[in-house]
Amino acid sequence: MRIAKEVERVPGFKVTTNNRIDSWWWLVTAVVGLVTFLAVFIPDPYWRIIRFVSDGLIITMGVTLIAFVLTLIVGLFAALGRLSKNGLIQLVTTIYVEVARGVPLLVQLLFWYFAFPSLIQGMGRLLQYRPLERYLANPFAMAILGLTFCYAAYLSEVYRAGIQSIPKGQNEAARSLGMSHGQAMRYIILPQAVRVILPPVGNEFISLLKDSSLVSIVAVADMTRRGREFMAASFLPVETWIMIALLYLVMTLISARVVAWIERKTQMEAR
Repeated sequence: MRIAKEVERVPGFKVTTNNRIDSWWWLVTAVVGLVTFLAVFIPDPYWRIIRFVSDGLIITMGVTLIAFVLTLIVGLFAALGRLSKNGLIQLVTTIYVEVARGVPLLVQLLFWYFAFPSLIQGMGRLLQYRPLERYLANPFAMAILGLTFCYAAYLSEVYRAGIQSIPKGQNEAARSLGMSHGQAMRYIILPQAVRVILPPVGNEFISLLKDSSLVSIVAVADMTRRGREFMAASFLPVETWIMIALLYLVMTLISARVVAWIERKTQMEAR
């Protein structure tokens, strides 16, 4: 950017900004066009499927977005814990990361929905505390908890790798200016690390969006569960899952393009 500004000062030279649209948007357009074609020209059953699963689509997006925001927060704290000089904090966060990454996500979701409430009820009986004895799991909350618990562990490693990729001289320079460790991390290290980890964080979001389909197993009426209900009522497995797959594909392709755009903007601002 500095070179471009200098060149602009030279008479007869003009620097133009490359504002080309991402060429991969054509694939998004093609898939959206296919969904539209099926819904308009073959409304029975494709438009019926879209209408039936529309509420599940909203649930899928809600679960994904809420879980992702919580994942960003919990993952950051877990990464800082693993980098902490406090041995106890480092041990606890390391155990959490290894356990969460070592157990399949589906098993974790089943644990939070079926086993965790039983543990809470058992604790209530032990303490003679009636509200805990009557505790019942909320499917939506347990789905978000399960996704956050699992994906925050993976994202913590992304954070940690990004932080460790920043030269140590950056932290030393900040400390020499009188900044505390927390201030150096907040104002110097993390802003640079964010640019490094943006692509893998975007990939984690897309993976989370796809894996959100697993919450249908714990009574969350997401798009996948609504698709199963439509198939059971209509006996149209091929049409149902073609449309569900296309809807997921639209969401993931759009998410990938948005992540690519943010990445390009970040790289341009860093120059």
